Amino acid sequence: MKRFLRNFNFYMFFKIPSAWWSGVRLESIGDTEAQTRVRHRWVNQNPFRSMFWAVQGMAAEFATGAMVMYHIRQSGRPVSMLVINNKANFSKKGTGLLRFRCEDGEAFKKALEAALRTGEGQTVWMKAIGTNSQGDVVSTFLFEWSIKVKANK
Repeated sequence: MKRFLRNFNFYMFFKIPSAWWSGVRLESIGDTEAQTRVRHRWVNQNPFRSMFWAVQGMAAEFATGAMVMYHIRQSGRPVSMLVINNKANFSKKGTGLLRFRCEDGEAFKKALEAALRTGEGQTVWMKAIGTNSQGDVVSTFLFEWSIKVKANK
């Protein structure tokens, strides 16, 4: 698991540098949940001195996306993944250290098993809830992931 965390954060530096420079990091991952963190800083703030909504969205997407990548890697099969829809709700100003937690590992695992069994594409909605240091919910993001088993060449 530590190796996956290190590799994922290394991957972000080279493949998604805007997320890395904004401070988004994968903090923990397991079969059922993943958590990212990002600290409000000058580089990721909006004119209202809170975290820019898109930075929160990156951290939330990575909480769900890391879970997707984790389960795909465990399957040992080539599977494509893509966000096809998202929704967001903001309930409080994002300042300080924010953590985004996704607990939809089981739901994704079922969708992946169906895709591997049938060969048909599947979609699954996954939620990431962002909280501040006091435990208050700052934002909630929903991402609809589409997965499809890649054809063997």
